[in-house]
Amino acid sequence: MTRRVIGTLAVLALLAGCSTGPEPDRPEPGPSTVPPSFSPGADGAGDPYFPKYGNGGYDVAGYDLALRYDPKAGTLNGTATITATATQDLSRFNLDLAHLRASEVTVDGAAATGTAGDGNELVITPAAGIVSGRQFTVVVRYGGTPGLLENKALGNGGWMRTADGGVALGQPESASTWFPVNDHPSDKATLKLAMTVPDGVEVLSNGVPGERTTAAGWTTWNWAENSPMASYLATVVIGQYRITTGQHRGRPMVTAIPESLPANGPAARSLARTGEITDFLETQFGPYPFQANGGVVVDEDKIQYALETQARPVYGNTFFTTGENLSVVAHELAHQWFGDSVALTRWQDIWLNEGFATYAEWLWSEHAGQDTAQEMFETAYNTFNWAEIPGDPTPARLFGSAVYQRGGMTVHALRKTMGDKAFFTLVKSWTATHKDRNVTTAQFTEAASKAAGKDLTPFFQSWLYGTQKPPTP
Repeated sequence: MTRRVIGTLAVLALLAGCSTGPEPDRPEPGPSTVPPSFSPGADGAGDPYFPKYGNGGYDVAGYDLALRYDPKAGTLNGTATITATATQDLSRFNLDLAHLRASEVTVDGAAATGTAGDGNELVITPAAGIVSGRQFTVVVRYGGTPGLLENKALGNGGWMRTADGGVALGQPESASTWFPVNDHPSDKATLKLAMTVPDGVEVLSNGVPGERTTAAGWTTWNWAENSPMASYLATVVIGQYRITTGQHRGRPMVTAIPESLPANGPAARSLARTGEITDFLETQFGPYPFQANGGVVVDEDKIQYALETQARPVYGNTFFTTGENLSVVAHELAHQWFGDSVALTRWQDIWLNEGFATYAEWLWSEHAGQDTAQEMFETAYNTFNWAEIPGDPTPARLFGSAVYQRGGMTVHALRKTMGDKAFFTLVKSWTATHKDRNVTTAQFTEAASKAAGKDLTPFFQSWLYGTQKPPTP
């Protein structure tokens, strides 16, 4: 903002009883320039539950990975090209990288220093400071033997070597075990992967499949997730798989089953209904948010869970040992809206992910002619331990029953409180408004209150944070 100085001088002269006379022309002062104040980016994103997850000082736009994995040796090598924007004047910044070692780092083409810091940190010092607001490109050449991140409370996540390849999977963190990353969901970014493996080995990952190229006994598989993605949702599955590729509403539909499982067994039959379940969920939550769809089953005893990896959920075969399981497919597909497209700002609010995904199971059950959502709500309501709260579950109970079951009950209770029309209008508006963004419980409370035409803060306080059974709406 600029202003002229003539008027101020004239007033001062009059107050002093002086005659000012004609004022000479004076140039207007230009905007002041504050010199950069370079400082290191934080070595954590500041999440209340996991303060050292992720990093500060920059925002990543995309990861472009060119990697080579040797299943026999268990080694991974390649290059990560990372595009980002500084959110402060950076003298240096961190990326998360576990078990692997960087051999060369450049920033905007100039050599930079990359050193290992505490807690799986790669500390990068560029040749010159990076001014806030400036876009920059980091290239990291790295390699080694990838492995798991151990977490006694939540379970190990990350890279798991298998008999025929490997699997990268895990929540709340896993990506840092196979590429340098800002490993926190608040910094969503796109992902391109070119993974080279021996001929005859298959590679599955997020998003849209690209062309495959073969040379000298090795095949490069290309995948691209073009919608911003939380880092823990990135996956790669390498091994012997039967891959089925088709189209669903104009999008690539890619499913994969290990060759160790029957080609038409319960796992394959369950994933074959991915399109049908997606169609139903669109009627409840709004348009499917991504450019591709599908799923992958892994036949590994250590993977006793399913994860909503973006555009292509990964399921442990444990869910299909007794027959088809469409409930888990509905759960992971619902996450494509709740948790993937609309992602968390902080881990404390995970009920927004799991509560809606659990409720999707109840909605699918009713749609399939089984128990109604109301009946499933009543069963949970009458058997739940209300001392467990979903709104602030603590890090150790991040995946506890309160987050899932009480989260689902909260969603149903909200529906009963608002009425069907207002509730489903809210849900579809929420997924559309916050597509590709990050959210908090406070934002959802505000949106629900506005849609209901009344303050629902007491409702959410009771259902998410109270330790006594709330009255049924």
